[in-house]
Amino acid sequence: MYWTLELASYLDDAPWPASKDELIDYAIRTGAPLEVVENLQELEDDGEPFESIDEIWSDFPTTDDYFFNEDEL
Repeated sequence: MYWTLELASYLDDAPWPASKDELIDYAIRTGAPLEVVENLQELEDDGEPFESIDEIWSDFPTTDDYFFNEDEL
C-alpha cells in the first residue's frame, strides 16, 4: 500500500468519519483510480470508523507543513 498526495486527494470530500466499506464505496462512486480502492482494501478493519485521512496515511502533510517563519525570507 502506498499513498501520494494525488491519490489521497480523491478522499478529500469523503464522508468523514467513515468505515472502510464506506470509503471503498465512496472511492468507486466518485471514480477514484484503482490504486485508491486497492489501498483502502488493504486497510485493517477493526470496526471503528476512520476520522480523517490522517488515520489512513499517517504521513499526510498538513497545512502546518507548508508554513515557515517569514523572518527567514
